[in-house]
Amino acid sequence: MTEQSKLIGWKFPKEFWLANFMELCERAAYYGFFIVLTLYLTDIVGFNDKETGIVAGVFFAGLYFLPPFVGAIADKIGFKNGLILAFGLLTIGYALLGMFHTKLLVILFLFIILVGGSFIKPLITGTVAKMTTEENRARGYALFYWVVNIGAFSGKTFVPYIRQGIGVEYVNFFSSAMAFVAMLFAIFLFKQNDVSHETKTIADVFNSLKKIFSQPRLIILTLIVSGFWIIQHQLYATMPKYVIRLRGDEARPEWLANVNPAVVVLFVVLITNMMKKRKAVSSMLVGMILMPLSALAMSFSQGLEAMTGENVSILGWFTLHPITVMLIIGIAIQGLAECFISPRFLEYFSYQAPKGEEGVYLGFSHLHSFFSALAGFIMSGFLLDKYCPDPKTLPAGLTEIQRAAYYADAHLIWYYFLAIGFTAAVALFIFKYVTERNDKKKGITV
Repeated sequence: MTEQSKLIGWKFPKEFWLANFMELCERAAYYGFFIVLTLYLTDIVGFNDKETGIVAGVFFAGLYFLPPFVGAIADKIGFKNGLILAFGLLTIGYALLGMFHTKLLVILFLFIILVGGSFIKPLITGTVAKMTTEENRARGYALFYWVVNIGAFSGKTFVPYIRQGIGVEYVNFFSSAMAFVAMLFAIFLFKQNDVSHETKTIADVFNSLKKIFSQPRLIILTLIVSGFWIIQHQLYATMPKYVIRLRGDEARPEWLANVNPAVVVLFVVLITNMMKKRKAVSSMLVGMILMPLSALAMSFSQGLEAMTGENVSILGWFTLHPITVMLIIGIAIQGLAECFISPRFLEYFSYQAPKGEEGVYLGFSHLHSFFSALAGFIMSGFLLDKYCPDPKTLPAGLTEIQRAAYYADAHLIWYYFLAIGFTAAVALFIFKYVTERNDKKKGITV
């Protein structure tokens, strides 16, 4: 049996499985760290809510803007060296965040993690691409997608025990350990891939970015879809503080955030197949209509608590806090919306690329997360400060009733995101109508 025939089906080279294992470690490290990042920046480092929103927003936006540029560097130094460098930076950056908590140093350490994390996406996805063939590439990326979500799920599942047991700052050591394990695999087990492929310079990447911005349709759609991601990012920007400040330190927002990847893993293939005969924008429109409902459900959390008290019976089997119930419903709706939007957005984005430049264009397909992270996290900081303030900023000596008055309108935060989601859905409907009318005149189908 030839090496090529071995690749057909579900058989992949050792480097494919190693790349997926390293990705699992990296995702567990990243999501375990990121779900508590705003708590760490406020409770340990001492940034206020507004400052935290700016710092976390710039950090997260950078993670989605830098990879195409860093990928050009990775092309030159090779995949193995790139992976060692990336995991080395992540190991050091996370560990330093656990040891030092002054503001300027924390910003420096976040930059180290930003650079290391920016290497991962082009390196790992590039390895998956090189270790698969046309016959098994779809299965290879399906496995990769599952591994990403398993890593995200496992990291957020384990982290609450660290945060509640010994302190939120120690989560950084968990993330550092996971990155270190991945680095050891990159050093001792991962063999250098064949790097005989077309490399691109940073100037080439800038030229590609200019081409994307020269396409009004693509940029308009990216900005519209950013409305979806602004709401989605609140899983990390607003939700952790919202839950803990309303329910207390016993709350586990990390587990609530896991509802999203669980729903995506369960339904993305089914929904994608269900919508495969529909146009990409039509599928995205369904998701955009769902997103305001997600924010609306979350806004009902305090209202349900006023009606039911602190416990809601779930089919008589167990009880949950009403805030938990409504957040689970809202996050589940987000997951369903993502199933309608994300795969088809990538498809649409690739169709807008000139022939032969699909890969370069897809490198910037996450521009929506760049825009939405900046807007979403910064908005979150101001909204939390206004409606769900840091308990340390409240006057001393408050009674429980007086303290509760400061959080009576916390649910209003979600109305702002409901308005953004509704506006984005209307904008996408108009975009769909205008572009389909223009394409019909030109005989184009997307």
